[in-house]
Amino acid sequence: MLVLTRKLKEAIQIGDDIEITVLAIQGDQVKLGINAPKHVEIHRKEIYLAIQNENNEASLASKTSLQELNKQLKHLKGGK
Repeated sequence: MLVLTRKLKEAIQIGDDIEITVLAIQGDQVKLGINAPKHVEIHRKEIYLAIQNENNEASLASKTSLQELNKQLKHLKGGK
């Protein structure tokens, strides 16, 4: 992990097209501004983890649904 110290209005650059600027410091909170291309998704960590969890659950549910549908189709073919 790279650790950097920045003051108010100072920034860090990530690659050629992402810039993070310290906009405000109030007590134990830091407000950051992020300039990045529109195709780059930016989320708070807890939101990112929740999205990943929901995607994993959805993919498992889809797999289960497909397996059930496959069973039903096989049953229909066998019944004819």
